[in-house]
Amino acid sequence: MKIVFLDAETLGEDISLDKFDSFGEVIKYQDTNPEETLIRVKNCDVVVTNKVEITKEIIENSNFKLICVAATGINNIDIEAAKQANIEVKNVSDYSTSSVAQMTFTLTLDLIHKLDYYKQYVESLSWSNGKLFTNVDKPFFELKNKKWGIIGLGNIGKEVAKIAKAFGCEVNYYSTSGKNLDTNYKHLSLEELLKQSDIISIHSPLNKTTHNLLNKTNLNLLKKDCILVNVGRGGIINEKDLAEKLDSQKSLYCGLDVIEKEPIVKDNPLLKIKNKDRLVLTPHIAWSSIEARITLVDRIFDNIKKFVL
Repeated sequence: MKIVFLDAETLGEDISLDKFDSFGEVIKYQDTNPEETLIRVKNCDVVVTNKVEITKEIIENSNFKLICVAATGINNIDIEAAKQANIEVKNVSDYSTSSVAQMTFTLTLDLIHKLDYYKQYVESLSWSNGKLFTNVDKPFFELKNKKWGIIGLGNIGKEVAKIAKAFGCEVNYYSTSGKNLDTNYKHLSLEELLKQSDIISIHSPLNKTTHNLLNKTNLNLLKKDCILVNVGRGGIINEKDLAEKLDSQKSLYCGLDVIEKEPIVKDNPLLKIKNKDRLVLTPHIAWSSIEARITLVDRIFDNIKKFVL
């Protein structure tokens, strides 16, 4: 059997892929450009990809019989073409729930506590040169008794809800599909959730329903100094509208781990905002704890093993 990893770099050099050698020949490409994909997968048996696209043209001109997606989302695969060619597509779900939930609170607490400011305050010797034992230039609030709104109450959303409750928050949610109704928490319309929440975190997939779900019109519904965190998918928040909101009114804090086009392009309006203290951007890392990546690789291995058997 011949297995090809198209973007092994996304799994990290600290995670071993040696056990895949037990299946046969394993070729690991750190990254793959679109024009390189076909030649690399044409004569293999199994393709492993995280974000590299497997198009209809590639499927129709190759011999592989299994596509393993090193992620939950499979929007980079032409599923209909794979079905027509009798090619199995296997993804991995629920491997990074704890990691993403943890990052949700990392972004939230960073924005609440203004850690960049206070870190600089100490490193610049302002504290050393001051007379007081403390500094309250940048006030922060407690999560206790605050309203936490969740957009997308799947596995990750539920984990965030559980942790938010432990902090003493009142948790409400909005189901983007309209089908996920959980009696443990109160379901609100999107408009009501935006109006009422002190913190809002997004954990929904990107689809026709959620694309530009938050935009110029409804971003104006947010409470003053609301914290908005997106660890779901880029494109759910209109980035041009968000940048304008962050700069036009000092009424919003935002933490983003996902961007519509990744890596972020140099002319993205979010990189040019003036109120930089109100925005934290991280490069799509919420999913990638060591434990999550180990679990991901183990489940890819299991998917191939089940296919072989």
